[in-house]
Amino acid sequence: MSFYASKVEEMAASPTFAIDGKAKAMQAAGKDVINLGLGEPDFDTPDYVKEAAKAAIDEGQTKYTAVGGTPALKQAIIDKFKRDNNLTYTADQVMASTGGKQVLFNAFFATINEGDEVIIPAPYWVSYPDMVELLGGKPVIVKCDEARNFKLDPAALEAAITPKTKWVILNSPSNPTGAAYTQAEMKALTNVLLRHPHVWVLSDDIYEHVVYDGFKFMTVAQVEPELYERTLTMNGVSKSYAMTGWRLGFAGGSAGLIKQMQKVQGQSTSNPSSISQAAATAALNGDHSFLKARNDEFKKRRDIVVRMLNEAEGLTCAVPEGAFYVFPSCAGVIGKETPHGKIINSDEDFVTYLLEDKNVACVHGAAFGLSPYFRISYATSEEALIKACQRIQEACADFQTARVKQAG
Repeated sequence: MSFYASKVEEMAASPTFAIDGKAKAMQAAGKDVINLGLGEPDFDTPDYVKEAAKAAIDEGQTKYTAVGGTPALKQAIIDKFKRDNNLTYTADQVMASTGGKQVLFNAFFATINEGDEVIIPAPYWVSYPDMVELLGGKPVIVKCDEARNFKLDPAALEAAITPKTKWVILNSPSNPTGAAYTQAEMKALTNVLLRHPHVWVLSDDIYEHVVYDGFKFMTVAQVEPELYERTLTMNGVSKSYAMTGWRLGFAGGSAGLIKQMQKVQGQSTSNPSSISQAAATAALNGDHSFLKARNDEFKKRRDIVVRMLNEAEGLTCAVPEGAFYVFPSCAGVIGKETPHGKIINSDEDFVTYLLEDKNVACVHGAAFGLSPYFRISYATSEEALIKACQRIQEACADFQTARVKQAG
C-alpha cells in the first residue's frame, strides 16, 4: 500500500511549470533557451502598487487579517466589479485568496460531491480538470474546434449538461488560445444555462483587461443578470497588473457560496498575505492608464508572432482577441522527420524537438486538452520573440529538408 494519497499520485504535475522548470534548468546549464512556456508578463509591477506595499510594511500591516480579506480590499473589489462590470456586490459576497488558483480550489472544494460533473471547454487552462478530479468530481471535456475560434458552441453546451452537472467553466479571454467571447456569443451560452437552473457558472476573468483591437469585454453575470445568483466571477491582479508573485486573486458571488469558500480557506491557508492585500487594494483603486500602453505593446508582439508563425512551413496561427498567448496548429508537421531521423508523431514531439534542438520552450496542446496545437506566451521582449520565431521557422524548414532528402 502506498503511503501517498492515490488521487495525488494519479495527478500530473502542472505541464506549464514542468516546461518552465526544464527550460530554466537548461538556461542554468549555459544554454541559450528562449522560454515561451509560462504565462507571466515581463512588465514590472506598477510603482504606485509597490509603494503601497512598502507603506503597509512601514505602518505595521503585517498581522493576520480577516480570512476573506481586509475591509479596504473588499471595498476595492466591490468598487472594481461595479466600475468595470456593472455588478453590485456587498462585503459578504466578495473575498480575496492567495491567487486565482485558490479561488477556484475553494469553490470546487466547497461545492463538489463525489460524481458531480463540471463542464470544461477544451482547450482549457491546465489546472481545471485536475482540481475537479482531486475533489471527487468528473470533468466533462467539450472540445471546441478552431473553426469556431476555439469557443464553446451553445448546442455542444446543451448536449453536455446532465442532472449531475454542477458547474460550467467559462474563461474569456482564454488561456491558452486568447479567444474571447463577444456579448452575443456569451448571450447564446447564457440562454442555454437559463434552461438549466441546477448548473452554476464559474467565470474566469483573469485576462479581462488584456484585450485588443477595440474588443469589449463582457462577463457572464453582466451579460445575463438572471444568472447573477449562480455565477462565481473570479479575477485577480496577476496578469493585468504584472503581480504574479504577489499571489492575490478575488471573487464575487452569492453570499452563501462565499461563506462556504471562506470556511474552506479558513481551514487551509487563512488570509492572503497582508502586504499583498495592501498592494492589490492600491492596484484596484489606482490609475489604470498604464494598461493601454502595455496592451499596445502586447498587441505589437502578438502581430509579430502570428505573422512569423504563419510564415513557418506546416504551421497556422489564428489571431487572438486577448490574453498574451497564441495557440497555433502544428498539424502540418505531424508525420514529418527530423534531421536526426525521428518522426514527429504528436504536438508533444514537436515542442520537445523545439526545446532540445532549437532551445525554444513552448507547451504542447495536449496539455490543454486539444491536439495538434501548441501554446506560445508572447509576454516577453520583442527581440526574444523574433529570435524564437526564427528558430521555429528553421525547425519547420529542417523537417521539409529532411523529407526532401528522404524522397531523393
